[in-house]
Parts: sequence; C-alpha cells; structure tokens
Amino acid sequence: MDEIILEFDLNMEAAYDAVLRKFATTRTGRANTAALDNISIDYYGQQSPVKQLCNITIPEPRLIVIQPWDKTSLPLIEKAILASNIGVTPENDGNVIRLPFQPLTEETRKDIVKQVKKMAEEGKIAVRNIRRDSNDELKNMEKSSDITEDDLKLGMKKIQEITDKWTDKISEVAKTKENEIMEV
Repeated sequence: MDEIILEFDLNMEAAYDAVLRKFATTRTGRANTAALDNISIDYYGQQSPVKQLCNITIPEPRLIVIQPWDKTSLPLIEKAILASNIGVTPENDGNVIRLPFQPLTEETRKDIVKQVKKMAEEGKIAVRNIRRDSNDELKNMEKSSDITEDDLKLGMKKIQEITDKWTDKISEVAKTKENEIMEV
C-alpha cells in the first residue's frame, strides 16, 4: 500500500510539473525565454531547438535578443519564430534577431487569464484521474485480500490528503500567474 501511495505522490508531482511548464510558455507581456522552448529549426538535416543554436539574452524587460553562433541560421530562426505563433514579430538586422514584446491590452490579458484557468483546471483533472486510478488499485488489493478494509480506508484518506495538497498547489501557482498577467 505504501508503494502505491509513493507512486501516487510522484505521479501527482509530474502532473504539477506539467502545469508549471505550460504556465512558463504563457505570454505575460514580459520577455521570457520560455517562449522559445518549443521552437526548433532544421539545422543541417537535424531538428535542433533554437535555444541550443544561439546566445539568448534579455537586455530589457520587454525584449529578447537572439544571437546565433552561425549567422547563416538567422533566416531559419526568424521563419521558425514567425511560424510558432508566439505573438511576437522578429526583427532581423543581419547579426541578431530582436523579439520586442508589446504591452498586452486589457482584453488580451483577460483572454490569457482564461487560458491559464483552463490549464489549471486540466492539471487538477489530471490529479483527480491519478487519484481515481490509485483508489482503484487499493480497492483491487482489498478485494484480493492483500490489505484489510481498514487499510483501504486509511490509504484512501492519505490519497485524498495528497490530492488536496497538489490541487491547492496548482491553484496557488495559477493565482500567481494570473496576477503576473494582470500586472500592468
């Protein structure tokens, strides 16, 4: 039973980490290199993440500067950024690519907050699905007489406590992200 609860907690942490990764790529009106996480280019026949081909800096709160080590990859990087639909138009001067992040309008901020709430709810659903699977495992163990009915109740109580902990964490991080987005 302890193994199931330990595995359950690890699965919960993985679901929480997935939510954090989604939040990191969400636009907030500020420059964040996480916006480039899912962008890759065909570099000499190999799909390579842009982050591995460049020096990326944030000299100002609303600007990312991408300086590739190989200048011939500039047009490929620019094209990939445009195709990625991250909401920023790259400016290529032949040496570096600048990504100026425009301040978000109130309406855009509200739309992004809705997306964040949806992501948080999807994370909570994932957590509850993990809880259901773990409870089912415990019930099967009780049916096969591997654990007692009291152990089943205790295990389900522990699982519910862990579920509450992780859903609260997701709610907290979602609220923080919402505040960050609504900050002007």
